[in-house]
Amino acid sequence: MSHRVYKMSFAGLYRAYLNKVKRKGRTKEELDEVIRWFTGHTQESLDAELVNETIIEEFVAGAPALNPNRLLITGVVCGVRVEEVEEELMRELRYMDKLVDELAKGRVIGKILRS
Repeated sequence: MSHRVYKMSFAGLYRAYLNKVKRKGRTKEELDEVIRWFTGHTQESLDAELVNETIIEEFVAGAPALNPNRLLITGVVCGVRVEEVEEELMRELRYMDKLVDELAKGRVIGKILRS
């Protein structure tokens, strides 16, 4: 199943994430740290993905190294338990959404990064 969100630019999703975390007093640097942890991107490669307007589907598929500890992410995002999402790409997106939610809610970075 292909969802419309997969064809959106990651830069658009990133801007929404950034607005959300800034409203809650968190920083771009913290957001970038969380996304780099999740995807394995360097800051330079993350910045390049944003400039290139890479679509979400390609951003996730092209991630250098999805963090194996992402499987420790559990909980509810948008009324859905992230660990129960069957479609792989949607589950990866929900993991990222959950990390950003935790950042926005003021959770300590070490706990967000499952360390």
